[in-house]
Amino acid sequence: MTPHNRASASDFAKTVLMPGDPLRAKYCAENFMENSRLVTDVRNVLGYTGTYKGVPVSVMSCGMGAPSAGIYSYELYTEYGVESIIRIGTSGGLQKDLPLGCLIFSMCCSTDSSWADQYNLPGTLAPCADSSLLFEAIDCAKELGVDYRCGMTLSSDLFSTYSARESEYKKWTDMGALASDMETIALYCNAMYTHKRALSILTMTDNCITGESFKNEDRMQANDNMIKVGLETAYRLSKDR
Repeated sequence: MTPHNRASASDFAKTVLMPGDPLRAKYCAENFMENSRLVTDVRNVLGYTGTYKGVPVSVMSCGMGAPSAGIYSYELYTEYGVESIIRIGTSGGLQKDLPLGCLIFSMCCSTDSSWADQYNLPGTLAPCADSSLLFEAIDCAKELGVDYRCGMTLSSDLFSTYSARESEYKKWTDMGALASDMETIALYCNAMYTHKRALSILTMTDNCITGESFKNEDRMQANDNMIKVGLETAYRLSKDR
């Protein structure tokens, strides 16, 4: 156990889905997984383990922002033997042609965060998704008929709506960033540092360019396609080993 996780070492599957919202972890476990059981609830950061199509899989929330996501993903990789983490998060779209509900596969992650400064690298780190997870997820989305895009995303320490530098995200739009979240950078850096696997799948719930947004009452169900693709990717990954 760690200060942030009361689960025992054997309580987590090798692949973990990771939403930011604890209630999305609960929603995933109760509606998409079989035989799910709560394995940790420290600080109400909920984690569950169950099966999907008979294959063990876990889902655990990570809270908001790179520091929180960094703590939980690092502990899963280093203390609990987790090999792959698939982020299932929400995002703000940075391109006007992205429809609400579109899935964004983060092929690589740009950032304004200082997370990678800890590595003292003689240059700029370009953290990216694990290719095996990425290709499996793309195949799953195609087979399920789910609308998706694949490319660069932005992880920011600033939530654009509340930032005093609100207009700066448009510079990332001009550089081709598809969407913005706050957690992918820490997950990808941790995966690369620990030599594990990670993929960030994001549902575009709000378009920062057009102003379109899901209603609050529709936001949880709007993530169904992302959850299905994440679980199916985890299932196929286990079969490919």
